[in-house]
Amino acid sequence: MILGHSERRAIFGESDAFIREKIQATVAAGLRPIACIGETLEEREAGKTLDVVFQQVDAFSDLLKEDPGHIVIAYEPVWAIGTGKVATPEQAQEVHAAIRGRLAEKISGAVAEKTRILYGGSVNGQNAATLLGSPDIDGALVGGASLKPDDFGTIIQAAAAL
Repeated sequence: MILGHSERRAIFGESDAFIREKIQATVAAGLRPIACIGETLEEREAGKTLDVVFQQVDAFSDLLKEDPGHIVIAYEPVWAIGTGKVATPEQAQEVHAAIRGRLAEKISGAVAEKTRILYGGSVNGQNAATLLGSPDIDGALVGGASLKPDDFGTIIQAAAAL
């Protein structure tokens, strides 16, 4: 179940605290949540990327220790969702590594290692192999490209080659 997607945050005003409640309810129902986090273009340009994603992760990070590896995090820079823009592999890796470091600092290295952190934000057949080859990117949360069979097939092949 995908929770905290930027559209829900923006359109419905879902707060970090509310998303935490939804994650708890999802886990209690026996489902595996994917918690989305990410910054807007304005926040990125202001140098606030890590401040924003850390605040979002911190809202639910303590839940990760209850069943390490069960809750998945998806870093989706809002500025890259459906825009055709994508974070460079270096930008994406930097944020993923920072998130993993934050989890190690706040909880433990074991939880940081077991937590899957996906990248979402205009993943397509052309950029999937490079993104997925980054050490802290554990997979992709694919949006529009999942509706294009050839593009999606290329993403699957890129993931299978790792």
